[in-house]
Amino acid sequence: MRAAERVVAALEARGATLAVAESLTGGEVSAALVAVPGVSAVLRGAVVAYATDLKAGLLGVDGDLLAGHGPVHPEVARQMAAGVARRLGASHGVGTTGVAGPGPADGQPAGAAFVAVHGPSGTRVRHLTLAGPRPAVRAAATGAVLALLDALLEDERAADRRAPAPAPGRPAP
Repeated sequence: MRAAERVVAALEARGATLAVAESLTGGEVSAALVAVPGVSAVLRGAVVAYATDLKAGLLGVDGDLLAGHGPVHPEVARQMAAGVARRLGASHGVGTTGVAGPGPADGQPAGAAFVAVHGPSGTRVRHLTLAGPRPAVRAAATGAVLALLDALLEDERAADRRAPAPAPGRPAP
């Protein structure tokens, strides 16, 4: 089963929802997800915020952070993932930002990227150093963020299994 299929199945099993914020990947994460039958049960929507001002205005990324560090920064990815979840009313969010190439941008080399996932159990950010032409960089970032979300959802499932069962006659918290 592909990562996108596992993610959709895991979100549906939890009764959870997903929102996607993309910059570097330009819609590829959303496309991978919507290729999965039944995704409409979990996907709330997506925002492709390629321009830096849209990251602040639409997704709530801190403007001072963007001005001081640029859009290719781990905290920007984290805020994109949390911001899109909040903005679109989803339990989980993902964010991608980076430089697809062919040359450097915003003081970062081609292939520098950050992906982030956000959920009730917290936020995770991964730094990527990717090689290859634009399509390869974008595809690798798409795979990385879906794998990161898959891992977060697996950890949430494991935590649910470890949680104590409610006492007989008492509702679960």
